[in-house]
Amino acid sequence: MKVWLLILLSATTLAGQDVLQRLTLAQAEEIALRNHPRISAQRYRAAAAEQVPIQVRADRLPFATANVTGATALDRSRVAAGALNNPIIYDRLATGFTGGQMLTDFGRNRDLVRSAESRAGAQREITELTRAEIVLQVDRAFYTLLRAQAVLRIGQQTVASREVVADQVGALARSNLRSTLDVSFANVNLAEANLLLEQQQNDVQSSQANLAAALGGNGAERFELVEDAKTTPTLENDLDDMLRRAIAKRPELASLRLDETAASQFAKAESRLWLPTISAVGTLGYLPAHGVDIRGNWAAAGLNVSIPIFNGQLFKARKIQADLLTRAAADRVKDAELQVKREVRLAYLNALSAYQRMALAKKLLEQASLALDLSRTRYEIGLGSIVELSQAELGLTRAEIGGVSARFDYLARRAELNYQLGENR
Repeated sequence: MKVWLLILLSATTLAGQDVLQRLTLAQAEEIALRNHPRISAQRYRAAAAEQVPIQVRADRLPFATANVTGATALDRSRVAAGALNNPIIYDRLATGFTGGQMLTDFGRNRDLVRSAESRAGAQREITELTRAEIVLQVDRAFYTLLRAQAVLRIGQQTVASREVVADQVGALARSNLRSTLDVSFANVNLAEANLLLEQQQNDVQSSQANLAAALGGNGAERFELVEDAKTTPTLENDLDDMLRRAIAKRPELASLRLDETAASQFAKAESRLWLPTISAVGTLGYLPAHGVDIRGNWAAAGLNVSIPIFNGQLFKARKIQADLLTRAAADRVKDAELQVKREVRLAYLNALSAYQRMALAKKLLEQASLALDLSRTRYEIGLGSIVELSQAELGLTRAEIGGVSARFDYLARRAELNYQLGENR
């Protein structure tokens, strides 16, 4: 009974390993955005950045603390060294509360909060950039696997057709209608097709692993890909409009602009360092045990005005540093815009070249099919050689692979162009 159970479990495991997961491009993107550790890590960073404005804003909100203090001292003890006061120390056990409220710092904290909010917004845009990068990675892996699977089907068809030719030539040679040289050429062509098929099978397995990694998996999954649309989208040709859209939509540009805003707001806050800070503070409590010279309850309130006077040019240096960092942030935005325009132009040119190659590959396939038909006919009636037929078969295989490669290369280039335009967020 145990043996049969082990056999059943082994068969179930092997069957599970052979199951292909059907996957569309939209499903692949959704899985990657849900499972990929890079996007989750960036989401945590963005969420952490959202807490910084709360921390900064806390400085202008009320605060309260509770205290319990016990002290004992020698009779008639005083603090006699280490300070300019001379207080008497009493034995006591005291409890109390202290509260305070900053009344105004003349806008410095407000500017610091706005700066922190801008930096948190920059992190949100970095999250969008990470999403776009993952989507592009998935799209590339998806189209690469589609291409590999399509080329594999071409290889399988090529092997099947060359097996037929080899069998036919072998039969004719046994009937003394063809020479053994023809048989050798046919077998060589068949061996080449099998060698190509082996390479194509390896390419499919490698592409499977790349797609699994892009989805955030461990690389062991196997997929049966389904194209969302069989029609190939056309390519727009308004490059100026593309540049405008990219400048407006690219998340890294939005992030850098928010960094510039944050730097400007921080510089404004640093310029307020010289302004005073006005705060109110109050305290009250009860002494359950104390010396006879102090009361059992106490309460006090006060107003504190802090005015900076001299600090060794610290505030001046901080203000100059903040201004310089603001200028650097503005120049980073300009530099990034130049880079984006360059990347959009290159992506467009690559997509345009791939789009044009599809038409050329289609014409090549038509000519290769015609050449093979003519070569096969000439060979069958004895006017052509096996070398001519072999070359025609090889030309058709290359044309078929070229056509498939051109189509999926164009789709991958389109995905990259969408990324450069900021439209796959």
